[in-house]
Amino acid sequence: MSTEMSEASVILLVDDNPTNLGILVKSLSKSGFKVRVAQDGESAIAQIPYAKPDLILLDVMMPGIDGFETCRRLKAQDDTKDIPVIFMTALSETFDKVQGFQAGAVDYIPKPFEIEEVQVRVRTHLAIQKLQNQLQEQNRQLQAEIRERQKAQEAVQVFLHAVSHDLRNPVTGGLMVLKSLLHEAEAGNGAAMISQSALQRMIQSHDRQLALINSLLETQSNEICGVSLQLQPVNLSDLIGQVVANWEPMLAKNEAVLQNLIPTDLPLVNADPNQLWRVYENLIANALKHNPPGLTVTLTTKVIGIEELGVRSQESKVKHLPPLPGSPLSPMLHCTVQDNGVGISPEQCAIVFELYKRGEQARRTVGLGLGLYLCRQIITAHGGQIGVISQIGEGSTFWFTLPLVN
Repeated sequence: MSTEMSEASVILLVDDNPTNLGILVKSLSKSGFKVRVAQDGESAIAQIPYAKPDLILLDVMMPGIDGFETCRRLKAQDDTKDIPVIFMTALSETFDKVQGFQAGAVDYIPKPFEIEEVQVRVRTHLAIQKLQNQLQEQNRQLQAEIRERQKAQEAVQVFLHAVSHDLRNPVTGGLMVLKSLLHEAEAGNGAAMISQSALQRMIQSHDRQLALINSLLETQSNEICGVSLQLQPVNLSDLIGQVVANWEPMLAKNEAVLQNLIPTDLPLVNADPNQLWRVYENLIANALKHNPPGLTVTLTTKVIGIEELGVRSQESKVKHLPPLPGSPLSPMLHCTVQDNGVGISPEQCAIVFELYKRGEQARRTVGLGLGLYLCRQIITAHGGQIGVISQIGEGSTFWFTLPLVN
């Protein structure tokens, strides 16, 4: 073994024979090892926590607990089980050697010993232990890399699912508008004209699709929780008016009514309009998907203080999220999407915002359970909170908060 290995290695000698201890201490110290001494098993075990050795030379026949029991106790402890133990003994029977290996020893040195043999065996097992430690460290690093790659793969999977999920709504809405126009054209023998409002809705739908794709491809400096924000002052009343107009075909198909009770004189919110559109689309789509036809969906908003927000957080299954930096006590805009449907059980309320959790009442099999998770991510990115208040048979109220423009 090299001098470098010797200087870095601590050897614990456990023997009740002073002569043996003297010879071994002198020889091993001269070779550059750091040597510790104990004269029985109990004292050896007691001193290890204060000076953990790299290797133990252990006599078998000692007062108190013998070497076999000492070794078994060392191997039973997590902090000492990997220390190599070499027995030194005059016992030469095969049974004794087998007993020693069963106790956890890595080698035997017969007594009377030759000091050269002791040094060779010590160096060999220190070298083996060093290689084992290196292998374990490499395995730990490899496992860490594997976990990081798994996380990256999971993030990519969520990313791709989010793209497919949130592009489905505008594409479905656009198709319904086109089919309606085709029906009108067929009924009018091909003479029907496309209305300006229909064209505007189609253009807006495709603009939103393009903006969503661009936001997924770009890396923004203010990206939080996987959502890229382009913050600006937003008139929520105007935004919701466009959302309601865009969802008229889907509402008609589901025989549903949407009541827009959002005031026109609301203060502006500091938000990304395209991301807020995703939130409202997902909440409305979620209500339609989990309830039978004939549903009534009601949209409301109001400005609330931090005290009232705390009360609402206690009443519902809420994700407690940090506010935007600057004014943690500032008023927020409290938004709700309420339905009079079948409601949600307490068990579902507890997990409804988690990734890939689908409601038990879903009437369609298509879907991955991403909608409410995406809503949570978007509201999180804005520095708001999101929650649900619901009981079976009494409908559901999904609510979230948004920061006002300073």
